[in-house]
Amino acid sequence: MGKRNSVVIKVGMVGDAQIGKTSLMVKYVEGSFDEDYIQTLGVNFMEKTISIRNTEITFSIWDLGGQREFVNMLPLVCNDAVAILFMFDLTRKSTLNSIKEWYRQARGFNKTAIPFLVGTKYDHFVNFPREDQEEISKQV
Repeated sequence: MGKRNSVVIKVGMVGDAQIGKTSLMVKYVEGSFDEDYIQTLGVNFMEKTISIRNTEITFSIWDLGGQREFVNMLPLVCNDAVAILFMFDLTRKSTLNSIKEWYRQARGFNKTAIPFLVGTKYDHFVNFPREDQEEISKQV
């Protein structure tokens, strides 16, 4: 039996309040989804380990509360992250408009993390009028 390697990958999640950051993290780590909104106060943190061949990969996921008063904790989420998920709610254009500022601030703490743009609440978005869907899609 060969020696197992292990790797920790830090992933940051940022975006406005009530867009589904925590829900996505909990769904990925625990496989569950809760319809009830619970505000993230400061920073949330979860880990999930998967095995690929002879390597254990631990995703260390850091979720920043979207209220502006928590922006001072942004370095905790961004520093040493390999990837940063810039998240927005597909049903609220204002959350997409905020991404530029989230990106600017996060890049100030970490210029090397791979940025990902993630639209949430697709299940609600598909029920929007076609024109609204197209407008949001073009803006992305």
